[in-house]
Amino acid sequence: MGHNRISGTSQHTERDSVVALQERPSAKVLIIGGGINGVGTFRDLALQGVDVALVERGDYCQGASGASSHMIHGGIRYLENGEFRLVQESVVERNRLLRIAPHYVKPLQTTIPIFSTFSGILSAPMRFLTHKQGKPKERGAFLIKVGLSMYDFFSRDGGSVPRHQFRGRTRALAELPKLHSGIKYAATYFDASVHNPERLTLDVLQDGEKAGLGGGLPGGSARASNYVSLVSMGADGVLLRDELTGKEFEFQADVIVNTTGAWVDLTNQAMGAVSKFMGGTKGSHIVLDHPELLAACNGREIFFEHTDGRIVLIYPMGDRVLVGTTDVDADMSEDAVCTEEEIDYFFDLVGHVFPTIKVERDQIVYSFAGVRPLPRHDETQPGFVSRDYRIERSVRTGDGAVATPGGKAAVVLSLVGGKWTTFRALAEHMTNDVLRELGMERKVSTAKLAIGGGAGFPATEQGEQEWIKKHMGPGLDADRVAGLLTRYGTRADAVIAYLNAGHDQPLRSTRELSVRELEFMAEHEQIGHLVDVLIRRTSLAFRGLVTGELLNEIAAALAEPLGWDAAAREAEIRHAQEVLQRFHKVDVHSLVA
Repeated sequence: MGHNRISGTSQHTERDSVVALQERPSAKVLIIGGGINGVGTFRDLALQGVDVALVERGDYCQGASGASSHMIHGGIRYLENGEFRLVQESVVERNRLLRIAPHYVKPLQTTIPIFSTFSGILSAPMRFLTHKQGKPKERGAFLIKVGLSMYDFFSRDGGSVPRHQFRGRTRALAELPKLHSGIKYAATYFDASVHNPERLTLDVLQDGEKAGLGGGLPGGSARASNYVSLVSMGADGVLLRDELTGKEFEFQADVIVNTTGAWVDLTNQAMGAVSKFMGGTKGSHIVLDHPELLAACNGREIFFEHTDGRIVLIYPMGDRVLVGTTDVDADMSEDAVCTEEEIDYFFDLVGHVFPTIKVERDQIVYSFAGVRPLPRHDETQPGFVSRDYRIERSVRTGDGAVATPGGKAAVVLSLVGGKWTTFRALAEHMTNDVLRELGMERKVSTAKLAIGGGAGFPATEQGEQEWIKKHMGPGLDADRVAGLLTRYGTRADAVIAYLNAGHDQPLRSTRELSVRELEFMAEHEQIGHLVDVLIRRTSLAFRGLVTGELLNEIAAALAEPLGWDAAAREAEIRHAQEVLQRFHKVDVHSLVA
């Protein structure tokens, strides 16, 4: 989120991904923005045989896509907004992702603590009709029961998750004894979580790149590069800049797809087209190393409404607990960061649900914030702004004016809204619109197509253990293979082959990485900065495991494949420290030699 506003380091070698764009500076379609919706559209278009290019000004999944609540959910509360189409689509897509991306998307048991029977009954219809929020009231059991029954109804087709259950106070407290003793009921249902949203985005991207190979076009018919920004639009197309070298080049396309999320209006402005579509809201999260809170959750997400009417969540991710989220209007001129006030708010809400559990600031190992790409909402309260999406079309010449007959023009399709859960369906919708512009037909559906390392992923715990056993060998014990399967899904096959093809050694500072795995990432995963490995290629930063020694070791391993000299290495370490401190409140002391 805005990491690219920190000046980066100079890159000594030209990146293959940028050279591929420069050597053939045109495509039928250019996608601006490498969050999940842009990358999803890239994959879908590539599968249809369209000549498509994508650029992202930071790293893939660096903005809102990487600052999500890590949930793949049907959006039970959208029912209250009357967004039945979105709930149905979300539930269908949630069930679909459990099938096509089982390596990253897992079922998540979710419990709602309920403190009253009928609260909110009178205010709910008014919110439904006006989308204005009066004095907040917590939703009571009756409303939640109605909502979950509708949710089950939407889930019934092809659903792989159980129906909801209601528990009275006694049974609820027997299952979750640390819950507030004043609860009247607890409702439990299933949604899903995505523990590696950044890696899922990368899998989708690589599926797209793979689909573009073999078409006879130089560089393939699906090219993508991170750290490339759109500068402006002229008569000969758009001007792009490599953010790592500063080099600028022109690029032409018939259709430009703007999927820059909360920055859609600013991207249109850079193309000389003023738009006022967006009204993003900021959502922050903290990650806690808190064994007592982890145990209290008993493997479930606790999802509830705080006294101010905001929906909040507490849920276990491995040996950490994620707490979120806020929903406040965002100032796009400022960095999106989790503030001290938001941290106080999170502590307050933990106390609301688990009153005997104390949380201290030194238990926070990571924090993050993102700006949701929501439409402008004027007087509507942030929590009630539609999470649905729409696509805005305009036709532009280089000077930003509406095109005249005979003049060279590009069609610009701007995505307003969109959320993680529905990215595949949204990409299908956007792709269909692009195909219409190009006069082409859809050849392939992505509805049942496995994503990346989700292909052939073991369906059971026993299957996973067998996969791990089969891939063990010298230097690859069960823990290491399990870590690779978690990180790459079945694509770990290719990674293990790469590790076995040369001399490898584990890092001293973590058992989770080795020198050759970092070389594999450098070769195959478009690493622009050291910090990309910490935050997006692995979950080391998320879990609070970054040390000065780790920074040093990773920088040393990446130096040769990425062409960093000693000065560049030091600059990358400083850059990583600054990003972690400024955006995630993580202080890592330097060990630069």
